Amino acid sequence: MAMKKFEHASATSLKEAAAVIAAAEGRVLAVAGGTDALGALKDKIHEESPGLVVDLKTIPGLSYISEDISGLRIGALTPLRELAAHRAVAEKYKVLAEAARSVASPQLRNMGTVAGNLCQEPRCWYYRSPDDRFHCLRKGGTHCGALPGENRYHSVFGGVRVSPPACTAACPGNVEIADYLGKVRKGDLNGAAAGILANNPLPALTGRVCPHLCESKCNRGAYDEAVSIRAMEQFVGNYVLRHASELMRPPAKQGRKKIAVVGSGPAGLAAAYYLRTAGHQVTVFERLPRAGGMLAYAIPACRLPRKLVAVQVAALEAMGIVFKLNAEIGGIGTSLRALRKAYDGVFLATGAWAQKHIRLEKEELLTSGMAFLTESKPSVGRNVLVIGGGNVAVDVAVTARRAGAGKVTMVCLEARDAMPAFPAELAEAVKAGVRILAGWGPQRVLETGGKVKGMEFTACASVLDAEGRFNPVFDGSRRRALKADQVILAVGQAAELGYAYGVGTRRGLLAADEATQATNLPGVFAGGDAVSGPASVIHAIAAGRRAALAIGAYLSGERKRPAKKVHAAVSPLLPLNSACAAHCARTWHSESRGFTPEGLADEAERCMDCSCVAVNASDLAPALEALGASVKTTKRTIPAGEFFTAGALRCTVLDRDELVEEIRVPAQRSGSRQGYHKFRIRNSIDFPIAGLAGVFNPAGGKIRDARLVLSAVAPIPFRLKAVEEYLEGKPPGEKTAAAAAELAVKEARPLAKNRFKVQLVKALVEKAVLSALV
Repeated sequence: MAMKKFEHASATSLKEAAAVIAAAEGRVLAVAGGTDALGALKDKIHEESPGLVVDLKTIPGLSYISEDISGLRIGALTPLRELAAHRAVAEKYKVLAEAARSVASPQLRNMGTVAGNLCQEPRCWYYRSPDDRFHCLRKGGTHCGALPGENRYHSVFGGVRVSPPACTAACPGNVEIADYLGKVRKGDLNGAAAGILANNPLPALTGRVCPHLCESKCNRGAYDEAVSIRAMEQFVGNYVLRHASELMRPPAKQGRKKIAVVGSGPAGLAAAYYLRTAGHQVTVFERLPRAGGMLAYAIPACRLPRKLVAVQVAALEAMGIVFKLNAEIGGIGTSLRALRKAYDGVFLATGAWAQKHIRLEKEELLTSGMAFLTESKPSVGRNVLVIGGGNVAVDVAVTARRAGAGKVTMVCLEARDAMPAFPAELAEAVKAGVRILAGWGPQRVLETGGKVKGMEFTACASVLDAEGRFNPVFDGSRRRALKADQVILAVGQAAELGYAYGVGTRRGLLAADEATQATNLPGVFAGGDAVSGPASVIHAIAAGRRAALAIGAYLSGERKRPAKKVHAAVSPLLPLNSACAAHCARTWHSESRGFTPEGLADEAERCMDCSCVAVNASDLAPALEALGASVKTTKRTIPAGEFFTAGALRCTVLDRDELVEEIRVPAQRSGSRQGYHKFRIRNSIDFPIAGLAGVFNPAGGKIRDARLVLSAVAPIPFRLKAVEEYLEGKPPGEKTAAAAAELAVKEARPLAKNRFKVQLVKALVEKAVLSALV
């Protein structure tokens, strides 16, 4: 398999190498020994091959081992063979010598270097698959092939959230779905509620009306069916409202800043919530008699009960948010200018309520879809035509059917598979008895004596032109007429912007920054359908949250500053949902979607908890951590226990232009017991299936200051701190070793095919503890 072409640079110093890497564009590969890099390059395991390879082997003075009273200093390019053979290392740092000697084969140890071994990429076969056949989480993808697939050599101590799971990546609100489902599995509903509220303050409502794009991307769906995130969100949302007094509390301290929110739809309510939790005084202005906007008026009550919206609004009021109803902005004393004077910040979330028109003669005889939805008891004909193919058209059609219409037909320009309405909502409409006629455009209103009798349609050949602009083309040779005693127009909504004097606009909508929702007027922000046009509830909520964060920054005087350089941190290990991993083929049953706590937990167990379970297979890593070593780089000195991480395309906390210079190992106590115990299939070549570095300092027949670090059982070297605490002061006998072994695997979460590794860990721990006797 041929490598892709790349530029090559031979560095003469670490400073030069770091500068070349910093200045390069695209992916860069620094080569220390080359034994790991060569295979990765040949197999083209990455989506983007490096455009530049920087050879570090040409740098002089980086291969050495020196010892003094303070300990060892090991150059980054020291070959593993020299480390294993060095007399001082073998005598005083035995665990390091044994670890180096266990690496691969003599030929590879001749080439492989200390720094290269520490910085090697994961050994997961999905990650290493040629031609990037599995673009996994560790590479910035949204799927882990190992969790439900071949995982015999993967982690037994949890995974690392290296990239947003597919569900979160698909959610416009970026709700951390897998995290709150983990809380549900533990029975921690308060924690689950807090997890949702961090990004979505209206889960009881979105649990009923959100299209749940997350479910369409759920990785579980590839094996049976997607996790019912919607059902669980609804359940947790109901729990939030039942316990709103403790979960949606007023801020502990109220500030002096006052913010006006214009509009009480999902964007306005979300902004009000997050602004209030930040301690600000918030007043919401609503022109209608009830708060909730489209939630309270436009979405059919069969989907979203009006009482539930009222309960949600009451919970927000209890936080101290003030609602002023029947308050039209634009009147005397309530103009936008007046609001800007009276408040420190203004958020415009007035939605898109105006009905768009189709410019046909006699169009005035048609019923407005928005007006139809907002009526408390809409009058409906027996045979109804609904013009439009979006979500509002679906709501109109379903509402008409439930209001008593004997026949309801939706007619739209788009082909059935191109209709803008969410597929789930279309399915519900069909289930409710709505007929869908796709690919036809209205041409003439049929009427007699000023009363609608039907509509004439022409076949639509295409809706968009070659550049993707709305420009329908009709086939005049194909026409049809449909009888109806009511025709409801639902071809889209427009924003009413007469009140927003001075605010910039774009294509009939308010113009706002995509990241901050800021408008051209200082202190005025806008979001929701008034900015984006008609969209989903969760899109509006996300805009409201962005605006709240930006308003908070604006009120505090923050301005855009150059981002402060932050080094990568050690990744926390997440406890995997081993029940799902072990039974990924378990068929979904409808009863698991029940709204009982038991049904909820059962459905949460189906979550694959998408995180990376590739292990760190470095043999030197656990040995260095057990010895209390540190890594000196071109920028800083890092303790070995803080050097390793797991992230997208990273295994260490090194910056892009940061290179390892030296390993420093402190002098060990005289008489310390050390050893590296490694289990592998073959004695040469193979990486560890499990390894354990142990350092003991026995005194008076008791174990003192034990340090035990596992390799190849977790995404980062795994230190057994609980075992170390247990061993302190214990005699190193078989009873102690057995108890330590059980404690070592207490938190293990094996996958479907690697339960055997739990037994390996126990055996290695027993062996290490008993070696302290020698």
